[in-house]
Amino acid sequence: MKHIIGLLVIFVTLTARGAVADAQQPKKVARICNLGGNVSSTAEYIKPFQQRLRELGYVEGQNLIIDYRYWEGKVERLPELAAEFVRLNCDVIVTQGTEAPEAVKNATRTIPVVVTYGADAVRRGIVADLARPGGNITGLTDMGAEIFGKRLELLKETVPKLARVAFLWSPTQLSADDNLKETEAVARFLRIGLQSLEVKGPDDFDGAFQTATKKRAQALIVGGGGLFNAKSKRIVELAAKSRLPGTYPNLQYVEAGGLMSYVEDRSEMFRAAAEIVDKILKGTKPADIPVDRPKKFEFVINLKTAKQIGLTIPPEVLARASRIIR
Repeated sequence: MKHIIGLLVIFVTLTARGAVADAQQPKKVARICNLGGNVSSTAEYIKPFQQRLRELGYVEGQNLIIDYRYWEGKVERLPELAAEFVRLNCDVIVTQGTEAPEAVKNATRTIPVVVTYGADAVRRGIVADLARPGGNITGLTDMGAEIFGKRLELLKETVPKLARVAFLWSPTQLSADDNLKETEAVARFLRIGLQSLEVKGPDDFDGAFQTATKKRAQALIVGGGGLFNAKSKRIVELAAKSRLPGTYPNLQYVEAGGLMSYVEDRSEMFRAAAEIVDKILKGTKPADIPVDRPKKFEFVINLKTAKQIGLTIPPEVLARASRIIR
């Protein structure tokens, strides 16, 4: 009996020591690498991403590390930054915008990638199919080129006598051709002349606005892409100087003084991206996670800007806004 009791004591002691040892073992720290366009836009949208991760049990500095890199509108930097994340052996790479996913796809076919937002992922070959993305990339994709047609419609409702619009676009934005074609089609339907203004680099903005003024553009549509996002304040300043009411591809422009934006609810998209990251960290393969589309949109108007350029926003347009900046 004493022998049996002694064995039980030894067993309990060893089991307790094992439990203590297991408790002392550090939990795996997940490394998320975020490839953003610029500091300001990342700072705005990363908050709902971080908040959702906290709700899911992740605490930065304890079981989570987030590394940040920014390409600041310089497309040529993307391959270098993507390669750096591969060397860091990230558990998940999170991308923002249209240009970054392609660079990351070229850099790795094994590290899971979650796209927070970007132009049509299937059309650009980022994923094979929305329902079955295949490969190592999943996440969310934007509404597509048709959102530019919607922006032109809202601009026409805001400026009823609108007859000529300048469309500012950059060839560095991978879906620029589709966006321009969609906007041209809607412009023809609305009987609005569309003036195409190509901007290849940061030195081209002044000339583009001078051309818009010379050809008597009455309003402005700004295309998407990292180059424009990095120079959003400059674009807004030039639009104000030219007294051009403009519609912009994200809220950042409107908060900087642009007139209006109609865009997918990026906060909701980043929260959804955090949930996808959680699934991947728990073992689900990106190939098995369908790519989602946004379900909520924001129409934001800067009423202060409207007053500065002498524009009266029709009451029916104001009534449709999800947010008004006064």
